[in-house]
Amino acid sequence: MSLRCTLATARRVLAQLRHDHRTLALLLVVPCVLISLLAWIYDGTGTFDQIGAPLLGIFPFVVMFLVTSVATLRERTSGTLERLLTMPIGKLDFLMGYALAFGLLAVVQAVVASALSLLVLGLDVVGPAWLIVVVALLDALLGMALGLLVSAFASTEFQAVQFLPAVVLPQFLLCGLLVPRDRMNDVLQAVSDVLPLSYAVDAMRIVSSSPTVQGEVWRDLAIVGGAIVLALALGAATLRRRTP
Repeated sequence: MSLRCTLATARRVLAQLRHDHRTLALLLVVPCVLISLLAWIYDGTGTFDQIGAPLLGIFPFVVMFLVTSVATLRERTSGTLERLLTMPIGKLDFLMGYALAFGLLAVVQAVVASALSLLVLGLDVVGPAWLIVVVALLDALLGMALGLLVSAFASTEFQAVQFLPAVVLPQFLLCGLLVPRDRMNDVLQAVSDVLPLSYAVDAMRIVSSSPTVQGEVWRDLAIVGGAIVLALALGAATLRRRTP
């Protein structure tokens, strides 16, 4: 892996995104709009305080997954990746450059969405606000890493979008947001235990309800971080130069 090639790839991706206003709006504006909509729907019921923190991690996860899977596939279908790999740049350099670029956007996304929820929408969080931002950031990075991974198995942008219900929706249903995981039957609970989004939601719940940083939070964050590294490694191993 070459640091110079990785940074060059990240700069190129950021330069492209700077002129892609629709993608920037999808990354930075859409999560805020969705969170605001939920806050207004549950205004005065207290429900937003219960589900707001977990959703603060789920929405960036979904958006980053969609954007990175489509963007990476576009590099392959357009022949850009094939041309890049004829130069002294490896697959890992390419993926890490993408990860760095979208990781920087994930930082901005997490800070903006968290600030909106905590300062404007009045989300009641017992734990430290900075840890909410950290968990939201890791959730966004998880979506990015899984998006980079699944893009290797799609041939068109439509197929990349089709991975959204296949990869994201099961995690959303089994993460414990709709039904507590300990109330699921044994099979569903076993599946939930191997899905990384479950641990992200668990971390959000603990941080939002406990004034002290508990050890379970660091365990959950370590699992999410491990899933990010594993997804990036698998993405580098399965990335194809071009789509036939």
